[in-house]
Amino acid sequence: MKNPRNISEFILLGLSSDQKIQIFCFILFLLCYVAILVGNLLILVSIRCSVLFHQPMYYFLSHLSSMDICYTSCVTPKLIGDLLLGRKTISYGNCMLQVFSLHFLGMIEIFILSVMAFDRCVAICKPLHYMVIMNRTRCNLLVLAAWAGGAVHSFSQFSMVIRLPFCGPREIDHYYCDIFPLLKVACRDTHITGVLVVANSGMVALVTFVLLCGSYGIILFTLRHHSAEGRRKALSTCGSHITVVVLFFGPSIFAYLRPPTTFPEDKIFSLFYTIIAPMFNPLIYTLRNTEMKKAMRKVWCPKMFSEGNHN
Repeated sequence: MKNPRNISEFILLGLSSDQKIQIFCFILFLLCYVAILVGNLLILVSIRCSVLFHQPMYYFLSHLSSMDICYTSCVTPKLIGDLLLGRKTISYGNCMLQVFSLHFLGMIEIFILSVMAFDRCVAICKPLHYMVIMNRTRCNLLVLAAWAGGAVHSFSQFSMVIRLPFCGPREIDHYYCDIFPLLKVACRDTHITGVLVVANSGMVALVTFVLLCGSYGIILFTLRHHSAEGRRKALSTCGSHITVVVLFFGPSIFAYLRPPTTFPEDKIFSLFYTIIAPMFNPLIYTLRNTEMKKAMRKVWCPKMFSEGNHN
């Protein structure tokens, strides 16, 4: 083997080889992607163009919506295009870029979800000191820390994958480039690399999930001393956060916290955090949020909003 990277492209086997299933998936995921873009852009613009942008919770939510758009755009457009083609290929360079981007953006999203849980914890447990603790400078630093954490994580994962030699089979049994499927087609023993991936991605996902559960446990414990109306409002907000956390972390933990191998179910679980979670996040955060709905009406239907207030 003269060159550890002596192949120019990989073949993605995708979700199914059945033509009818591919057409169905094409229509389904095209609609999902449009819903992701429209829903998250609605939230993003509504927050940025309203007073909600100055509130820490909505400031972080706008960043989460941005990450959802970027994260799913690393995978979904390529998936939609491949569903119409007989031969699904991706160049080596684009494959490595996809690995890096997904881990970079995915880890930023994990840290932003953690920051949002911390924000709710401070708001409920220390309401009188909330705006002092969560001032704009600290919010900016927390977002910057999320980006720095994403960069550290993705560079460490990328440095392991970029060194892998590929000289034999080029078929990746997935609809995008991920680390475990790539380890399967590398032409050397990848057991140690697989263990390092589990130690990095898997443990980060698990530890963060446990910390998030702990923070929401503290919130629920603190709510015992609040009024019925305060409990209802806090539970409504935290319920949305918990739903998003479970949708994102459940499949992520299954995907990375396990022996370094691939399973047929991987593709289905990957759909949850690459397409389904980003699509449902806007619905989860707006359906039960009066402030968010009011801001959206004010930004997108200003005449109706002013008439409603006048009446």
